[in-house]
Amino acid sequence: MYARSTTINAAPASIDAGVAQVRDEVMPMLMTMDGCIGLSMLVDRESGRCITTSAWQSEEAMRATNEALQPIREKIAADIGGSPMVQEWEIAVLHRDHRSTAGACVRATWVKVDPANLDRAIDVYKLASLPRLEDLAGFCSASLLVDRASGRAVSSVTYDSHETLDGSREAAASMRASTAKDAGAEMLDVGEFELTIAHLRVPELT
Repeated sequence: MYARSTTINAAPASIDAGVAQVRDEVMPMLMTMDGCIGLSMLVDRESGRCITTSAWQSEEAMRATNEALQPIREKIAADIGGSPMVQEWEIAVLHRDHRSTAGACVRATWVKVDPANLDRAIDVYKLASLPRLEDLAGFCSASLLVDRASGRAVSSVTYDSHETLDGSREAAASMRASTAKDAGAEMLDVGEFELTIAHLRVPELT
C-alpha cells in the first residue's frame, strides 16, 4: 500500500473552505480513480498547516494519477493561500484499535534514519512503540509511512479527542525519545492536528 501527502501552509481563515473543497470536490473524484482506497485531512488551525493524504493499492496506481491531480492541488493551494508540497510514501504499518469519530486529533512525528537501517526502524516501531501506544487513553490508531530512498518516515497517532491528545503528550514525548534512540532516528518535526476528514479503507498492516 502507498500514500501521497500534500501539505499546504494555508491562511488560517481559509481552512474551513479548504476542508469543504477537499471533502465535497476532491474526495468524490479521487474515489472513482483506480486503486484509490481513501483520503484523510489534518489541519492545524493555529499555523495553517494542512496535510491531505490519499492512499493507494499500489505504487503504480498512485503514480498514474499524479498528472491528473496536479492542477487540482494547485487550485486548492491558490484558493486557501499557499503552495503544495507533495511527498510519496510506502505504508509500512497501519494498526487500528477502533475507527475515529468526530473530534479526533492526530500527533504526527517526522524522522529520518539511514536508509540501510529503515527495516530495523520499522521493526522497532512495530514491536516497541505500538504496544505502548495502545496503552494510552484515547488511542485510536497508528500508522507509519516511509520513503525508502531518503530514509524519511512519518508516524501518525490518532486519539479520540483533543483532551486525550493533550493527556498523552508527556508519555508520547518519552516514547518518541526512546524509540528514536533504539531506531537510530533523527527527529525532524512534531505536529498536532485536528482530523477533519477520515475516509480510509486501508487494511491492517502490522
